[in-house]
Amino acid sequence: MAGNTGVEEGVGRTALMVAAARAIETHRHDALARDGYAEHFVRAARASADWPVRLQQVPDGDADPFWGRFARYFGLRTRVLDDFLLRQVRAGTRQVVLLGAGLDTRAYRLDWPHGCTVFEIDQEDVLAFKDRVLDGLSAVPKAERITIGADLRLEWARELIDAGFDPAAPTAWLAEGLLLYLPHAAERALIEAVDGLSAAGSALAYEVKLGTESAAVRESPIYSAARRRIGVDLLVLFGGEPRPDSAGDLTARGWSTSVHTAFDFTRRHGRGPHPEPERPDALAANRWVFASRP
Repeated sequence: MAGNTGVEEGVGRTALMVAAARAIETHRHDALARDGYAEHFVRAARASADWPVRLQQVPDGDADPFWGRFARYFGLRTRVLDDFLLRQVRAGTRQVVLLGAGLDTRAYRLDWPHGCTVFEIDQEDVLAFKDRVLDGLSAVPKAERITIGADLRLEWARELIDAGFDPAAPTAWLAEGLLLYLPHAAERALIEAVDGLSAAGSALAYEVKLGTESAAVRESPIYSAARRRIGVDLLVLFGGEPRPDSAGDLTARGWSTSVHTAFDFTRRHGRGPHPEPERPDALAANRWVFASRP
């Protein structure tokens, strides 16, 4: 197993958390998305080597608030964002950018049309860990894959362009599980950068939380389980400052935006987390935003 992998601490460890959730989803009989690489990431890192990768390894199964309901949330999110990207490329877009790519394996597991390029941006050590695991599996991407080691809290646009990104071509942008962890100013800067790099016909999908968590929601079993099970305090990573209105910012910049809850897609797909109106729900403030530049 690896030593310091770049995914062992803090925000990096959340990439392992999502990989474990994707592995659990993959092995469900009614999986919404399948990622055969996910469990290999979980097993390759010292921090996560004993985490479950199948629901049968979770004592309470779906009744478990963390590896049950929360993991199903990530399975649903994966499917919805897979569908978003595939819609864009089937409509003609050939340039995809994964912002905060983490352990995303879409370049390997989705059926990309000919001529697609997938740019992955994340911390260099996270990308290096991912590449070591994938190389060990002799995995081959189904599109041209270009990785860029960069800190998305800082300047990254120039590095993307230097890697071959074409600002004059339509782009499908994805920021899955990223903006939740960025400081307020960094989120605003990222939205501004995406706007400046997006030609007509570009589209963006991302996840945010509305406002800050109430004291009652902060006591949610999801958060206590994260601290206990995987050693991550998600509330500290989210920070306590109010979030910017990025959807409103994009609308003001001429984008068309739509904002959804995860529960909207649970109803659409017939699988996924349901609201918990009888108690404070840590998922109730999550929003999935889809924006397009006409």
